[in-house]
Amino acid sequence: NPPYLNIMLELASILILGIAAQWIAWRMRIPAIFPLIIIGLTVGPVWELVNGFKLIDPNNHFAGRTMYFFVSLSVGVILFEGGITLKFKEVRHLAKTIRNLLFWGTIITLCGGAIAAHFITGVSWRMSILFGSLIIVTGPTVIAPILRSVRPNKNIATVLKWEGILIDPIGALAAVLMFELLFATAAAGHTVGEDITNIAFETFTFTIVVGSLVGLAMGWVMRWLLRHDQIPEFLINVVALTFVVLTFAAADTIKHESGLMAVTVMGIFLANTRTPNIEKILDFKESLTVILISVLFIILSSHIDGEQLTSLGWPAFALLLVVMFVLRPLAVFISSRGSFLSFKEKIFISWVGPKGIVAAAIASLFSLNLIDLIEQGMIDESYLRPARAIVPLTFMIILGTVTLSGLTAKRLAKLLGVIRKDSNGFIIAGAHESAVAIAKYLKEQDIAVTLVDTSRRNIHHAIANSLHAIEGNILSEEISEEVLTEDAGNLMALTANHDINILACNKFERIFGKGRVFRLITVSEMKYSTMTRPRTILFGGDADFIKMTEIVRKYPTLGELELRSKDHLMRILEIEDDELIPLFIRSKSNVHTVVNARYELNFEQGDMLVYLGKASEELIWEKENSSSLQN
Repeated sequence: NPPYLNIMLELASILILGIAAQWIAWRMRIPAIFPLIIIGLTVGPVWELVNGFKLIDPNNHFAGRTMYFFVSLSVGVILFEGGITLKFKEVRHLAKTIRNLLFWGTIITLCGGAIAAHFITGVSWRMSILFGSLIIVTGPTVIAPILRSVRPNKNIATVLKWEGILIDPIGALAAVLMFELLFATAAAGHTVGEDITNIAFETFTFTIVVGSLVGLAMGWVMRWLLRHDQIPEFLINVVALTFVVLTFAAADTIKHESGLMAVTVMGIFLANTRTPNIEKILDFKESLTVILISVLFIILSSHIDGEQLTSLGWPAFALLLVVMFVLRPLAVFISSRGSFLSFKEKIFISWVGPKGIVAAAIASLFSLNLIDLIEQGMIDESYLRPARAIVPLTFMIILGTVTLSGLTAKRLAKLLGVIRKDSNGFIIAGAHESAVAIAKYLKEQDIAVTLVDTSRRNIHHAIANSLHAIEGNILSEEISEEVLTEDAGNLMALTANHDINILACNKFERIFGKGRVFRLITVSEMKYSTMTRPRTILFGGDADFIKMTEIVRKYPTLGELELRSKDHLMRILEIEDDELIPLFIRSKSNVHTVVNARYELNFEQGDMLVYLGKASEELIWEKENSSSLQN
């Protein structure tokens, strides 16, 4: 084939392999970074060691500093997404343990990692401190799949989820600032080798100031444009991406290496200033980040040389053991002193500390930057070997921690007895009138219930009724991660969109299991006989969105009827009434069983039928007739 065809095939393979890795991770319920790095190493350095060449060689596509610029911009977009999820009001209300993990955990990991790297691998203190800053982050992309697979109790899920979300931008910012502090003398035109001088501190401070001011200024402009409807809805996402790239480039032009801080600050500003359409931007950034991460990690892992991979000897393995079995437990136990966590919960949280995508991306970025500074003569050549080794070393830490957490977490959770027990709580997709009426009843019965809706008006209405409600798309990964910390084991999809209801059931069946997800009936399904309708259909089989809405406006409060027998229950369910929808069977132990379209229900003495609408004369007669037959 002509050379350009081979290059084209390589470029296409990068995207194909990256998305294939994401799909494998989804099917196996493992962090995506695991198959991404494995595939990248296989087509890169591993293939080179076996066959003498790489199947995918990024050097064929990125000439000069092109790879550095591509990685820089990609990491900038990833950090912007991390910043836009960091909301101060959520941090203030978090448990003391999580706040301590973000503060003390960061310090312990940075300092402990630096000390361990220095004495185990023998690298300089500058490189050791840089390595310590790289292993701070865990990240939601690696934590969420583990939580979905293991389903630990609420205490553990809450701590791990929020640590993963918040440590991403905090750890990334710490790593960027450490790099600036340690190597700022080179950026200022001085040779690195002497102690950190006033020049380093001045450059370091200038980086913080430029990054903060540019990030805040661009964030303010973006927010002003959104608040004054100066951006049409179909352009919001692409304008947001343009602002991220512009912010990064503007800050980096004023002060080299300040771009990463600028985009992180911009994201944090937008997240904490009631910016309109922030959810749309976040949804778009999630999709874009998936593509960038997929491509980035195939490129970065395949870029590693086979010689670098084989140079990782016992010191690297010893460093991995220190990170997993010394630093992580130390950070968790110190941060959780006097907390609500039990000893077994602390053990499990100590065990699950996988390093994530941001660590690998920033390590690669710093490596490229250091090598470039060495080639320009700004840094002594003695830094070349550790600069090249920091990427495979970070990747090994990531693979080790992800493998340990991913493969053993479920078994350990069972052994410790920290897996969440089956919950009777409900997630309701939709926060309209009918959903609010059902949620109010469930809350009165002390059943945990969470409403999810994309309509801000519906969410405000639900909150006004003292209900727990989340604004967002029930199908988004963000909502899935939110649900992991909720006391919920059932889903009712009550939206007006049949496709969303069906997709939500498919999605949450993998989380809650079969027989615990339900949805409204579609028009076409009403033609089916009772026994041929899907088991997931709610409330008898003729209760669609329109019927529910019409009834709840007449009868906004749910009613109850005492049941005398299984025959009594079935006769009531078979009554055709345009103003009645059977919802649940409530047992004496307050377990609420959803009435599905097939009427597959058990009966125990003392059960109550919970319904929406009006108890008709026929229904009352059935109740009274059944009572007289019993007597």
